[in-house]
Amino acid sequence: MRIVVAVKYVPDIHADRGFEDGRVVRRADEGTLNELDENAVEAALRLKEALPEDERETSEVVVLTVAGPDADGAVRRAYQLGADRGVRVSDDAIAGSDYFGTARVLAAAVRRLADEAPVDVVVTGMAALDGLGSVVPALLSAELDLPQLTLAGRLEVEGGPGARTARVTRELDGVEEVLEAPLPAVVSVTDHANDPRMPNFKLIMAARTRPVEAWSLADLGVDAALVGDAGARTRVLDASPRPPRPDAEIVVDKGEGGRALAEFLIRNDLV
Repeated sequence: MRIVVAVKYVPDIHADRGFEDGRVVRRADEGTLNELDENAVEAALRLKEALPEDERETSEVVVLTVAGPDADGAVRRAYQLGADRGVRVSDDAIAGSDYFGTARVLAAAVRRLADEAPVDVVVTGMAALDGLGSVVPALLSAELDLPQLTLAGRLEVEGGPGARTARVTRELDGVEEVLEAPLPAVVSVTDHANDPRMPNFKLIMAARTRPVEAWSLADLGVDAALVGDAGARTRVLDASPRPPRPDAEIVVDKGEGGRALAEFLIRNDLV
């Protein structure tokens, strides 16, 4: 089985966010593997580990990202977790890509991997914590013309080579939904799908020197006019810091605390 995991290098969620020219400011010292993508890597590793031993030896988990060279840090984090191979697509023309452009580049990279050997499943996280669009998995499946099984709380694969089926379970509001699709397919998993493993010391050390393949748009045959700022269907018109919170109103309860609270709620249209 061959599993491709799409991951993203994002600013640390605890770092101060900033925008320049309508883009998120990304600093190398603040970047990290998107936390929700660790669930995707874990899901892929579990699929591989569930295979019969003889097939497991020939199976591969490939981590794929679209970003600049700093994103090697995200791939190396995936190596620490147990991924077998890492690919980074980098090109100046990609800068400024919206969700559609990103999905187009990812799809081209998946197709190139499939030219080497069949890709059975593409796994992603439920969202990237820098944009929270949650649409790239669906757009990627459309680009690849593959079934999509999104927001999976549980992922299972049944059957043998050439005739496998993916089954996902989604927890909705008071309802459990089960979906199936033949592979190959695109699957996104939520943060409830699993608990990502902690890397062991051996993998941490090995990840430091493992190679990360770098591909360009030319390698993928992607027209630069269809991605980046040139191909973006959306534009950021304005971005400004969130206004500071007003100072807290402290009320000393001298027997009228309940009345003061009720008046505050009514004054602010909270009831």
